[in-house]
Amino acid sequence: MLLLTTTRDALLAPLQSVAGIVEKRHTLPILSNVLIEKHADQLTMLATDIEIQIRTTTGGHIGGEDASITVGARKLQDILRALPDSAEISLTLDDKRLTVKAGRSRFQLQTLPAADYPRLNPPTDAAAHLSIGQRTFKRQLAQVAYAMAQQDIRYYLNGLLLIADGGELRMVATDGHRLAYAASDLEAPIATRTEAILPRKTVLELARQLADSDDPLEILLAGNQAVFRFGPIELVTKLIDGKFPDYERVIPTAHPKLIHFARQPLLSALQRAAILTNEKFRGVRMVLEDGVLRIASTNAEQEEAMDELEIDYQGDKLDIGFNVTYLLDVLNNLSSETVDWRFNDGNSSALITLPGNDKFKYVVMPMRI
Repeated sequence: MLLLTTTRDALLAPLQSVAGIVEKRHTLPILSNVLIEKHADQLTMLATDIEIQIRTTTGGHIGGEDASITVGARKLQDILRALPDSAEISLTLDDKRLTVKAGRSRFQLQTLPAADYPRLNPPTDAAAHLSIGQRTFKRQLAQVAYAMAQQDIRYYLNGLLLIADGGELRMVATDGHRLAYAASDLEAPIATRTEAILPRKTVLELARQLADSDDPLEILLAGNQAVFRFGPIELVTKLIDGKFPDYERVIPTAHPKLIHFARQPLLSALQRAAILTNEKFRGVRMVLEDGVLRIASTNAEQEEAMDELEIDYQGDKLDIGFNVTYLLDVLNNLSSETVDWRFNDGNSSALITLPGNDKFKYVVMPMRI
């Protein structure tokens, strides 16, 4: 039975949109597959890992009969990638085997029944319905996502807090050592404040998929699920059930020492100092004195690095240590030319903000060196 004939790119593009969430090894073999549904001239592809589901629908496919099958996502993706860009592809289904033909190349793949494929049903009633530009949301994600925890026993930290409140969308991420906060304006205010903790995998997938354009992103928050719709893609995700820390308590409000840094020279100096940090602790010392910042690092081999930056600072000397990775993360994910850095003393957290912008805050705890 002929399923469809189309070009290689027309098949590969939607497959790549959904295949990113497919796990390489899974206890359920069918979860290594992608669900392919052909109806009239529309082709739908769907992948899930039980926690997240991505579906994309494309049109303009030629010929073939309506059918639904599941086939190994990565194998099909590798086959299509290996074929010439302009190749004409035909998919034929015969006795539970899918045949992929392109010119003189021919591949036979095992299939599993579409009826056995698990699905997440998108919610019909939403507690909050938001609309925001894809570029705005993607940039906001970039400002906070790096601060998420990884495999923390406090499972609610392995994700990102999303707060829709009035006309503002806020994002917060923390791993207990640093916290990132970013806010942006919604296209239309919402009536009821709504919170959701997005899983880490969902956050990374959205960052990968969203376009750098003003095209709309539609967000539905409902109970224990969230739905993201953009372009031909619908992403449904389960939410993390837990109580996120009170981030407002963590953000300092009265740090007297304020320094304006040019972001790139500070980033470069920290990158140089990072070369000779201890591989396990990654600590750097920052010494503030009148007109100068010294950045120093040492390692287990007694090697040392020292860098100096001229700064506009007059005040008490401050000697404070940080995990350099936490500083590099924030500076690499900001695009502004300057950053404001507020300190209190050597035992207190530091606050990084953007000049004239209260929509971004980054708090980082010091470390003993």
